[in-house]
Amino acid sequence: MASSIVDFYNGKSLFITGGTGLMGKVLIEKLLYACPGVDTIYFLVRPKRGKSIDLRTEEMLKMPMFSRLKKEFPERLTKLVPICGDVCTEGLGLSPDDERRLVADVDIVVHSAASLRLDAKLKEAIVMNTEGTYNVLEIAKKMKNLKLMVHMSTAFCHCDLEVMEEKVYPPPHDPMDILHMNRWMESDMMEKIAKDLIKPHPNVYTYSKRISEALVASYFPKMPVCIVRPSIVCPAAEEPLPGWVDNLHGPVGILVGAGKGVIRTMLCHAECNAEVMPVDMAISGLLAIIKSLCVDDKKTDEVPVYNLTQGKTRPVTWGTVLEEGRKCFYKNPFEIMLWYPNGDLHRSKFVHDINVILFHWLPAYFVDFLLLIFGQKTFMLKVQRKVQDGLDVLQYFTTRKWTFRNDQLLKMRSNMSPEDRKIFNIEFEDVPLIPYLTNCILGARHFILKEDPNSIPRSRILLNVLWIFHLLGRFVFYSALLWMFYIWSDSARIVLDTVIETLSNFVPFLRHISAPPLEKVQ
Repeated sequence: MASSIVDFYNGKSLFITGGTGLMGKVLIEKLLYACPGVDTIYFLVRPKRGKSIDLRTEEMLKMPMFSRLKKEFPERLTKLVPICGDVCTEGLGLSPDDERRLVADVDIVVHSAASLRLDAKLKEAIVMNTEGTYNVLEIAKKMKNLKLMVHMSTAFCHCDLEVMEEKVYPPPHDPMDILHMNRWMESDMMEKIAKDLIKPHPNVYTYSKRISEALVASYFPKMPVCIVRPSIVCPAAEEPLPGWVDNLHGPVGILVGAGKGVIRTMLCHAECNAEVMPVDMAISGLLAIIKSLCVDDKKTDEVPVYNLTQGKTRPVTWGTVLEEGRKCFYKNPFEIMLWYPNGDLHRSKFVHDINVILFHWLPAYFVDFLLLIFGQKTFMLKVQRKVQDGLDVLQYFTTRKWTFRNDQLLKMRSNMSPEDRKIFNIEFEDVPLIPYLTNCILGARHFILKEDPNSIPRSRILLNVLWIFHLLGRFVFYSALLWMFYIWSDSARIVLDTVIETLSNFVPFLRHISAPPLEKVQ
């Protein structure tokens, strides 16, 4: 059977921003691999660290995720055309020739470029996420054959709402007012008003994305626009490679940090749902949504909005993800571990903070102190600061419950043909959790940490050694606490003396342990 989605992209030209990011790369690879009739894929690239756009494109295509494309259909890579520019620059910083080419050729725009830093400065976030969206909209408005401009948002941009429908919500401030203010106000001044300005948002990322949604909606209906809100994007389930990932954002960073023994405690409500989505399914959903809006759906009076989330189809809790993830990295440990990976979740912030001091900061100071003594470069405090900053921001999302309605997404999926559902798989509830988490661990291990798969048996031996040291450490720690309590408490000494005397009949070496007489301690 023919795929109507594949047929739709025949002869189409797309313009993609954020093409060098995780979702952007998977989108480019999927289009070139699954849609042979696509005409041209223009993607915006800026020179970075002295590297030209051609060199950055060449390095990107050397990544393992493009291996199947280069092996089976290498000729299709000629359809990928890098365009020099920057979303933060007026007119995207395009040359006159590039602008004329895009205006004349492009049918579909996918705007996915964004700053994902939750702890970024307010001015930086607005420039990248909101001003960047405005610049893309202004270029898209000129395109003669534009069929759809897709704005990739986030499911958490309205995090003050417990239930989020598939619709545009009124913004807290006028987007153009925010843009004008950001253009003339200094960064330091913006930071002083940031906390009050972004309320009730926990960070500048969700705030700037919310303002961007309202900006996109303001161009409707004069321009064909839509908003797609993916949840937390995680490693690929199947395509282009199982477990493919290129960053440590979100749950992957938590699993790696815990597996390395760096993260020992986390503030989290285990019963809260983890709204996550494999990146390949997010991209398949995006491509299906574009086709549906351009071909199947009739025009409406409202901006089309899709919550690209699992919703109520298969809820998975943070407790399940992290507990099963722990089992997966026990079976596939990392090459370098600072301590035995055995962290815990805590509902109480007070208990969590005590554990942070005991098991994050004190070990970091101790390790750096030893490195300093032996003349080595210290690093643990720096690592711990980054880990703590990440946890402080992330805990907002791991301690709250949200409901994301995805009725329009499910309706579109139900109308897809069997062939479309096979090629553009968005059956996220069918993804088996344990194999998927295993692939996430192996993907992070191989693609990000560059660890040899053949080192897993050796890493398991190291894990067992660390387990022994972990038990010894706990024994020493609790023994010290008990001994302190024993010295200062008469009743505790009497109980402990009785226990030792009883056990000495069965364990000979305990007979040599002599407690100080009660009157001498007093």
